[in-house]
Amino acid sequence: MLPTQNLNPQSSEVITLQNADIYQKNNLVLSKVNLTIQEGEFVYLIGRTGTGKSSLLKTLYAELPLVNGSGKVVGFDLKALNWRTVPFLRRKLGIVFQDFQLLTDRSVNDNLRFALEATDWRNEEEINKRISNVLNSVGITQKRYAMPYQLSGGEQQRVVIARALLNDPELILADEPTGNLDPQTSDDIIKLLYRISRETKTTVLIGTHDMYTLSKYPARTLTCKDGRVMEGNHMEW
Repeated sequence: MLPTQNLNPQSSEVITLQNADIYQKNNLVLSKVNLTIQEGEFVYLIGRTGTGKSSLLKTLYAELPLVNGSGKVVGFDLKALNWRTVPFLRRKLGIVFQDFQLLTDRSVNDNLRFALEATDWRNEEEINKRISNVLNSVGITQKRYAMPYQLSGGEQQRVVIARALLNDPELILADEPTGNLDPQTSDDIIKLLYRISRETKTTVLIGTHDMYTLSKYPARTLTCKDGRVMEGNHMEW
């Protein structure tokens, strides 16, 4: 079980949605979403496949537009974003994908270097130091020069989390981060994300339908069901 977090009642709101309609292409998948998540919170977003979890997460990192309602993420107005400002939003986010999305022709080091250079890091010493720091944070320093195909699924997910940490994000959005992993490795990944949240006060929102993880490591839970987002666990499995 995860230890209880002590949130500062004065902490800032990292995510706010008001009467937000979430669309996937032209299909309304979630209606009138009202949601507030504060700095340092560790939150699960659960629901069956197709209930809108991924669409909601994609809306939060501006992969999908917010058409109706209002919303802010790390201080950015989702309705006011455009192609110029989306990259600045994403520099404050860490995104963890189920399918890893690593560059398969580059080593761990070069995957992380690519991400840093894409966000305007230029100083060689600072780049190397930052890569060392994030790999140490996720416990895979020894895999720095390995290729993705040489890593286990859990090791690849740790690299993805390391990549998400590169720019000291205010918010980590993880879409099914344990979906391709065995139970023990899933445990390790959830505990790692929780430790990062606790130690750095980074907000973490995890989209999942892994009830094993939820039952073993309970935390604040939001449920996508019947086109709505509800506080608490409302799933029947």
